[in-house]
Amino acid sequence: MASMTIRNVDDQLKARLRVQAAQHGRSMEDEAREILRAALSTESASGPGNLAESIRNRIQPLGGINLELPERDAIGERVDLGA
Repeated sequence: MASMTIRNVDDQLKARLRVQAAQHGRSMEDEAREILRAALSTESASGPGNLAESIRNRIQPLGGINLELPERDAIGERVDLGA
């Protein structure tokens, strides 16, 4: 298996990782591996897809919103610009 080192990790982020790892009964290394595994398993391996569909899939579980649309005025009289 490969090995990697992550440098310049913010102290607060490292502390949050330590707490989350402890809550899950894992080492920080195991927790980081699990976070990477989960994050990369949800992304499609086939490359970028339809952006609108991706946004819709993320937002849809949050529910919809109904907007009040203002009434539209009738189209005005045509202006003759040739005169």
